[in-house]
Parts: sequence; C-alpha cells; structure tokens
Amino acid sequence: MGSILEINGPLVRLQLPSVVLGEQVSVGAMGLVGEVIARNGDTALAQLYEDSTGLAPGEAAVGLGHPLSVELGPGLLGGIFDGVQRPLEAVRLATGDRIARGVQIPALARDRRWSFSPAPDRLAEMVLNGGDVLGSVQETASIAHRILVPPDVSGELLELAPAGDYDIDATIARIRMRDGSIRKLSLSHRWPVRQPRPFRRRDHAVQPLITGQRILDTFYPLLKGGKAAIPGPFGAGKTMLQHQIARWCNAEIVIYVGCGERGNELTDILESLPKLTDPRTGRPLMERTLLIANTSNMPVVAREASVYVGITIAEYFRDQGYDVVMVADSTSRWAEALREVAGRLGQMPVEEGYPAYLGSRLAAFYERAGRVEALSGEHGSVTLIGAVSPPGGDFSEPVTSHTKEIIQTFWALSKELADARHYPAIDWLESFSGYVGQAAQWWAANVDPGWAGARARALELLSESEELRRIVNLVGVDALSSGQRWSLEAAELIKEALLQQSATDEVDSYASPEKQYRLLAGLLEIHRQGIKLVDLGVPARRLLELPVMYEARRWKTRYGDDNLAALRERIAGLAQDFMKLEAEYAPTLATGEPAQGGAS
Repeated sequence: MGSILEINGPLVRLQLPSVVLGEQVSVGAMGLVGEVIARNGDTALAQLYEDSTGLAPGEAAVGLGHPLSVELGPGLLGGIFDGVQRPLEAVRLATGDRIARGVQIPALARDRRWSFSPAPDRLAEMVLNGGDVLGSVQETASIAHRILVPPDVSGELLELAPAGDYDIDATIARIRMRDGSIRKLSLSHRWPVRQPRPFRRRDHAVQPLITGQRILDTFYPLLKGGKAAIPGPFGAGKTMLQHQIARWCNAEIVIYVGCGERGNELTDILESLPKLTDPRTGRPLMERTLLIANTSNMPVVAREASVYVGITIAEYFRDQGYDVVMVADSTSRWAEALREVAGRLGQMPVEEGYPAYLGSRLAAFYERAGRVEALSGEHGSVTLIGAVSPPGGDFSEPVTSHTKEIIQTFWALSKELADARHYPAIDWLESFSGYVGQAAQWWAANVDPGWAGARARALELLSESEELRRIVNLVGVDALSSGQRWSLEAAELIKEALLQQSATDEVDSYASPEKQYRLLAGLLEIHRQGIKLVDLGVPARRLLELPVMYEARRWKTRYGDDNLAALRERIAGLAQDFMKLEAEYAPTLATGEPAQGGAS
C-alpha cells in the first residue's frame, strides 16, 4: 500500500517502493487505474487512464501485480470497447450514458455460457505447448473461436473438459507445468498489450487483401499481413474508405480502433457498422467485427493505450489461423497523446513538439503486422491500416513522414479530388505500393497474366495526362497534337470509368478482381484503337464523338460481377466501334490527301 505524492494532469507520482515498470496501479478512493512508466528510488510515476480531477495528495495507491493486459476469449466479436477494453454497453447499463470514473467491468460477460467442443486429438498425458488448440466455441454464426493454450503455458495435460456449456471462468483443462505446479485453464486468458504475442516464424505475404476498391486493388495493392497508411485532410473521405475496406475486404476478422477521433465521426461509425450486412454470409457484419472507441474528449493516456489493445486482440485471432485487418483511426491522434505525456514529463521535444522516440514507437507498432506461422502451426495474418490526419493536409509533417518510411502501401487522399466529388479521393501521383511484384504473381495466376502490363500502362497515361494538363492550363488545348489530346482524354476516361467508384451504388460498391481487370483492359483497348486512328489522321475530336466513349463510362454500373461474360464480349467487339472511322481515313495513306472533315 502506498500514497499519492504529486499530481500533474494524467501523471501522478506515488510512494510505492515495490511496484515495477509497466505494472498497473489503482489510485485514490475511486480506484482510478494507471500504469507505472518510471521509477526513482521508492517513488513511481504512473499515467492514469481516467481523468484525475478531484484526486489529492495523500490518497491511497496500490500496485495490482500485473501489466496492462487484455482479456482474450469468446465474446469479443461484436463488442464495442473503450481504450482499455471496458465494454461500453455494459458500462452504460451500470453507470448511464456518461462513463463514471473508477468503474471496473470485465471485458467478457461472466453470465454467458458457451458451447465448448474439445479437440478430439487432445488426450490425457499429452504434452501441450503454448498456442496449441484445446477445442472451439462457435462464437458467432460466422466465426468459430478456437480456445488456445496461453503462450506462456507448457506441460502435461491432466484433464480436458467434455463437450458442454461453460461460462468464461469455468475450468476446461488442467496442465501440470514443467515445475510440477498445476495450472487451470479456462475459456479465456490475459496477455500484456505492450508485449507482442509469440509465433514460430514469419511467412512471406503472397495473397493480396482484396477490398473491391479498384484504385486500391489494381493500382496500389496491399498484401494480407502488410502495412498501409491512409493520410488525408479533414473531408477527404477517410471514414467512407475505411467503411468500404471493413465491409468488403477478404479478411475474416475486422478490428476498428477509433483513436482520438472526433466524437461525431466515431458516432457515425458506431451507428453505421452494426447496420451493415456481411456480403459474404448475408449476416450482420458485426459478427466478425470488433470496435474500440476512444474519442478525443476521453483521457489522453487511454488513447495511447487503445492501439495496443487493438493490435493484441488482432494477434490473438491471428494465432487462431485467421486473417485479420486492423484499422487505426488515427495514428496522428495517438502521436498527439504521446506528445502531451512527453511534455508533462519534461522530455526534450523535437519535430513540432513530438518526442524523439516518435519514429521508433510508430515502427514498433507497425512491425506487429505480418503473416506468420503461429505456435499452433496455423497460418494467420494481421494487416495494419493506419489512418493519418496531417494538419492542413501537409504530408511532410512528422507523423506522416515517419509513417511513410515504415509502411509499404501509401493511399494518399486528396482534398482537391474530394472537392471535385471524385471518390475514393486517392491521389494516383502521391500514392505508392511496395507489394506490386508479389501481387502481380497472384493476379497472373488467378485473374490474367496481363495485369502488371495493363496497370503500368494505365499509370503511364495518368502521369502523362498531368503534364499535358499543365500545358493546356498555360496555352490551351489547341497546343496539343491529336495524339496528345487523345491520350489526355483516355486518361480522363480511366479516371471516370475506373478510378471513381460509388460506395452507395449496389453494383459499383464492390468490384471483383476479374471485373477490375476487364474494365482496365477495355479502357486501354479503347485508347489503343484510338491511337491507330490518330496515326491515320483522324482528329481527336472525331474520336470523342464515338458513342463508345459515353458507354464505357457506364460499364462499371452496367456490368455486375454476375454479368462479366457480357462485359468480356463487349470488350472483344470494341474494334467494330472504330471501323467506320478507320474506313473513312485509311484511303489517305494511299492518296496522301486528307479525308473530308479530317482537319484537326
């Protein structure tokens, strides 16, 4: 037992000679929970996860004997938790709409029973190691929850419970540890959030995370187990893009961490996600989704802890063999929490007041992503997508620039594109992906070997169009040759018919890899056919009058994933759309005289 010596906002200095770094403490009469972050002799410095208003020096403090940990077991999916894994619905029922301080409610409900099915190959006297599967619980209709031996447990299985209904604390197994002690296991266990869960080895990520968003999958792919960032200013469409990724991606588990975002934005997500239907099963999307909500008016230290809570839960489902996507929105607010605490600690500020360890903290967080062979032998992955909110859209600010050096896929959002109602507002010049080589192998094997070449050609057109656009802005479109004008118009066609995608359109909201490639190939074929005619002397303005130029813009909403045969047939017949003009201008090659109406 100790006492409070000094209070500085969320930081309190305690007289606690026996606590260790990282240990949780209970402070004051209300039992506010915090974490020890520094020691000096018999005193400890702790950061509190709750508002310290009303605390006074001399009040009691006690060490809890364990670090900040999360409870891992059935009942996580479909839940909404705060930054230190308190279930918000249970807190609301206990305290009302405003969260009372000092409330300690278990993350997993104690009054619910789960139907446990033991693994048939787990027999008495077997030696079990951390990560081995004891059995399973059907947590939701979509997800079977595998009950794992905790990573720090290893020994002889003495007893495994038969099939039946058990609550979260019931003993389902007894193991004799190597030191001779008996360890009782239940359906859940705890794990420190700042300690990555162990695994056997890392795998090479080879399968793309298919989001159904064409500009992401086709142009800037992300692999399962990869690291990505979505930087963008306010109003650029980060929230909607995260919605689309959460709804359509081919991961099995989705974890959304709202870290320090505005309350109204987080409310929109908390209200809308539970209403979404999982397109793969037709059931509620929340059956394979977990939300962690920590708004900007919640305690700043809990904001800092929330991303670690989310990534630890993601690693837990990864160890069960699932592909997990975690969206952290936003790492900028998390970094601001680091800056505030560092300032109160008197640490030397560097870039824009952030602590010197900002880059290393970001790197350590993102390194917890990856595809691995778990201790159980299962293969799973954690894909990390961090939203970044640079002030004023300045991508050179510290959080964005450090993140850019760490991640391998960068989906840069543009306020100019958003203002022009171009969604998703991904800037094709600022964005990049380091996974294109690996993704190309998957696309070649599963969709079409021509994917890499088509992608490269489309990006060349988009890049060339930016140069031509600058010329037009300076001297006008008449300064362009017919070939240049046609390339400019072909790039505009790609932007409108491929890169723009409506999240509210029933057909266009999601595009399968096959549809994405066919649309891209068809638009490039239009460009190729037009170049042939330009070489024959056809002016670009005549090509723009062809009906196919208007029709191609509607392909994305006209042809659904169940009607791709018709799309392939339409693309195969594109040459017919250009034959009349070709017949009109082909004689000029023989006579050397321009055809009627052929002036540019």
